[in-house]
Amino acid sequence: MKLQTLVAAFALGVAFAPGVHAAEGEREASQFVPVANEPPAELFVDPPLAGPLARGAAVIPYRTRHFRILPVFGTGALDVSPRAGHLHVSVDDLPWRWADAGGNGSVVVNGLPAGPHKVLIELALPNHEVIAAKAVTFVVPATDAGHAAPAHPAHPH
Repeated sequence: MKLQTLVAAFALGVAFAPGVHAAEGEREASQFVPVANEPPAELFVDPPLAGPLARGAAVIPYRTRHFRILPVFGTGALDVSPRAGHLHVSVDDLPWRWADAGGNGSVVVNGLPAGPHKVLIELALPNHEVIAAKAVTFVVPATDAGHAAPAHPAHPH
């Protein structure tokens, strides 16, 4: 294998490796050793990626510090160390929301109409207690027809 291919494969593996992401200069917590006096969990949310937004799809990157996104639920999972939980996601202040325990680093909302939108991302403990939240606002651009382009264009038969 070429050196460039190996470096790219390594970079992808690091980027998608599960675990607690440490800030520069910090050590990463181990999933094998309980963390005494865990620092507060932090949530960082970036604006949606521009390319998909033009098609009515909001791809919103996020990351956490001192917190792992895992499919663990209930009060028994509150003792997991380093701290773990999931996300609550809501769109445009609607009364419903969904939980995301996948931890893939992006929230994706597809099929948004043209116009302004708000996505609220909450960091929740396994018992659904919210410990941090960030909202991102953005505008889905209109096409010539006045609405967002379809996320998946129809294929002619």
